[in-house]
Amino acid sequence: MSTVPAGPSIDLYNRQEAIHLDMGYVEEAVKRALPLCFKKAVAQSPLVSLEQVEVSIVCAEDISEVHARFLNDPTATDVITFDHGELIVSAGMAEEKAVELGHSTEVELLLYVVHGLLHLGGYNDKSESEFREMSRIQEAIWKKSS
Repeated sequence: MSTVPAGPSIDLYNRQEAIHLDMGYVEEAVKRALPLCFKKAVAQSPLVSLEQVEVSIVCAEDISEVHARFLNDPTATDVITFDHGELIVSAGMAEEKAVELGHSTEVELLLYVVHGLLHLGGYNDKSESEFREMSRIQEAIWKKSS
């Protein structure tokens, strides 16, 4: 019997209606990404002790409201991560960035979820060196999951 924790389960909710999403693809990709993020998690990070992670895909207005309420910043953002295991991701921002980068909105959403999971896993992107390390790990997991 293995003593390595399996990691948390993940629930994904599309709480917006403005952008049509292939939720089957998003769910499968997120389920592939979660164990890879868990494997990279830093000891004592929130991710290693969580039983469940909840991801909510919301519109730009809703993420701006959450950003203002909890982080005192009323602007839109791509992903907000709460240590209790909740991720809020912006469908609108994902759609805009996906068009700019030439891939699907779903693939961009996956990147936001991976980024949020890595924050839960103890990674930060405040300093330049932290940003580079997190970006490198994020990109590798994103490519393996998409």
